[in-house]
Amino acid sequence: MTSTVETLSATRVRLAVEVPWADLEPSLKKAYVAIAQQVNVPGFRRGKVPAAVIDQRVGRESVLNEAVQEAIPQQLVAAFQEHELKTLGRPDVEVKEFADGAPLKFTAEVDIRPELTLPDLSDLSVTVDELKIADEDLDEQVDGLRQRFATLRSVERPATEGDYVQIDLIATVDGAEVPGGSATNISHEVGSKQLLDGLDDVLVGMTAGADATFTTKLVGGDFAGKDADVAVTVRTVKEKELPELDDAFAQLASEFDTLAELRDDVRARLTKVKRVEQVYAARDKLLEQLVEATNVPAPEGVVREEVEHRKQAMVDQIERMGASLEQYLASEGKTEDQMEAELNEAAAEGVKIQLVLDALAETEKVEVSDDEFGHEIVHRAQRAGMAPQQYYDQLARSGAAAAVYGDVRRGKALSQVMERVTITDSAGQTLDLSELRSDADDEHQH
Repeated sequence: MTSTVETLSATRVRLAVEVPWADLEPSLKKAYVAIAQQVNVPGFRRGKVPAAVIDQRVGRESVLNEAVQEAIPQQLVAAFQEHELKTLGRPDVEVKEFADGAPLKFTAEVDIRPELTLPDLSDLSVTVDELKIADEDLDEQVDGLRQRFATLRSVERPATEGDYVQIDLIATVDGAEVPGGSATNISHEVGSKQLLDGLDDVLVGMTAGADATFTTKLVGGDFAGKDADVAVTVRTVKEKELPELDDAFAQLASEFDTLAELRDDVRARLTKVKRVEQVYAARDKLLEQLVEATNVPAPEGVVREEVEHRKQAMVDQIERMGASLEQYLASEGKTEDQMEAELNEAAAEGVKIQLVLDALAETEKVEVSDDEFGHEIVHRAQRAGMAPQQYYDQLARSGAAAAVYGDVRRGKALSQVMERVTITDSAGQTLDLSELRSDADDEHQH
């Protein structure tokens, strides 16, 4: 095998590879064996069909194609090693010349890891917002707790926003009832926009026993995208009554005896949350600085694959919610081109960050222990609702275990870098990363 490499950009090369016929013969033999296992020929046991019979029944050309498909990956790996290329993503292969008994000539365009010059880490510093807990923040948290202990009381008046109503719904399209479009005696908060578009506008002003009809566009099911007439009947109207904010409420809603103690605890919890936000803000600003200082280019092929992956994940999520991509774009007021541009920008930034962290991991000689890798597998398995061994087996089958290992290594490299970076807040105070991390770990466990 002989190969040459042509540089197309800082992140992409084109290999031209020529493989002599003699080097293809092992792949040709494997192709005959593989095809022999797949064909049934009367008079021959499966797997024992002679090559001449396979040529006659299947065709020599099919065998040659099978051999080429088996040979190209092996020859590419050898060419990558010969030229010491650190490849990224899948190569785009094009067969240029191939005939029976003649050399195989093909080209492969592939992204490569760019050579990066990292900045002096000791020179880096980031500034985050000062940690402040305003009274409004405390009030909002306490009010959220208060809402959880609210009671509902029936009222003899028209419904207003914030009231709860018991309602019946019947949806029809062209006079025919929509399958699954009826609901009886369901509870709904007026103004929450949790159900059908247009429902809350109709409910305001309705009293118990009243009914009305409105038109809405359906977002799921067989009639998605069509206008439906919806009849709504109000059974009851209830208003929310909140408990008084006093020591009795503190005893009801918490382990504390006084409202002052409860507010102190809320302040302490908010402080931890804000410290975690400082960690994330410091991380994001550090990554931004590293990407800018390194001037890292984004490999086009890897970015393209990442965009496709993110778009498919988005479509899957939208469809699970019973909607289509077109409906989602309409609700967001975006075109598909705008969505593609946003995905491309986010994917390019994500790929740049990965490249910088990989370079840092190599420079810092970061290694991932079995315990660290296992911990990440357990964590991801829990999020996926799977047993750790089952999750790992699935990763191994799909070939994605190496990607998880890479994520752990990059995360460890970032943690080591953050230890050496000066982090200050907007008031000029230097922050203790170990203290911030402790709070972050607490939040992560909760």
